[in-house]
Amino acid sequence: MDTIKCEGTEAGASSSDSQAKGGDRQQARVWSWNEWDRLEEVIVGNPLNARFPNADRSTQLAEFPDRSVTEIPRGPFPQQIIEEGEEDLMEFIQALEKQGVTVKRPETWPHEAKFSTIHWESEGYYNYCPRDIMLVIGDQIIETPNVIRSRAQETFSYRTLLIDYMKSGAKWISAPKPMLLDSLFDADLSKPTPRNDEPAFDAANVLRFGQDLIYLVSATGNEMGGHWLQSILGDKFRVHFLKDVYYGSHIDSTIVALRPGLVLCNPARINDDTLPEILKQWQVIYSPPMENTGRYDSDYLSKCIGSDWIDMNALSISPNLVVVDRDQTALIKLLEKHGLDVIPIKLRHSKMLGGGFHCVTLDIRRAGTLERYFD
Repeated sequence: MDTIKCEGTEAGASSSDSQAKGGDRQQARVWSWNEWDRLEEVIVGNPLNARFPNADRSTQLAEFPDRSVTEIPRGPFPQQIIEEGEEDLMEFIQALEKQGVTVKRPETWPHEAKFSTIHWESEGYYNYCPRDIMLVIGDQIIETPNVIRSRAQETFSYRTLLIDYMKSGAKWISAPKPMLLDSLFDADLSKPTPRNDEPAFDAANVLRFGQDLIYLVSATGNEMGGHWLQSILGDKFRVHFLKDVYYGSHIDSTIVALRPGLVLCNPARINDDTLPEILKQWQVIYSPPMENTGRYDSDYLSKCIGSDWIDMNALSISPNLVVVDRDQTALIKLLEKHGLDVIPIKLRHSKMLGGGFHCVTLDIRRAGTLERYFD
């Protein structure tokens, strides 16, 4: 795993200087440095009007590299999936609010509407997974240069929230808008990664550990995207590249940061040899196999966005409390053995929609300050 450390812009450097001293959290509506500090405000996604991403080269690379473009599912997700997805999110929201968390949601968006650049035309996808398209670092919200063309306008459904956060003092920036030409996706589909023609990555390729971030190079993030992120964050931060362990998509069903000193890893993708070097300073526990995977029939599986490990995708509400798929009884016991309390909830269509509890949320405000957890 490579580590990049370089000088940032003047704006990024001055911001980091004040943030490294703790900043003024009490005045910050947007404030989140890691994956585990006590959660105070969060955005939860919205599955209404959800569609499969446009059947094109970008979707093939990012979601369906095992099939041709003509074999990619098309059109809206089944209405039952959408309705049950919303039911499950409402149960999840109630559990969050019971813990004192403020919950915000994006607008419902006409994802069936077409939009275009001079190079391609597409329809939308969904706003089910806010974690994929925006990255919160301290008091900054960064719109990321997503790989799938259908996501090019996805943040518009969050625009009212983003303006509100900006008015409250948050820094709102956007990565360079990628052109997403066909040439970006000229890759080996057995190890799919966008070419380094321009920065392209999903926010969910990144895990935050205070001043250290792990960046997964995969089908949804090229190396140039990680270099761009480092240049924006400045030299107070270190971006660690994780390569050649998992090409499928995002990092949060590969590594789950539970609390300082403890991470959960996916044994199908990570082992003691390929573990990011900085994490060797912490205790690492490996997830047991996923349970209840037999609930899917072949037709359902043919349309699924998520992997078999999507139910490992957990969300920490605090260093001692985590939301976990209720069917994962062995995983729950493992977490409890390591001193964590668990809230068991079910997202019935996490695999179809490609989003577990970490995916369907974007933590806007957490208690705590910027820390360095690794040597």
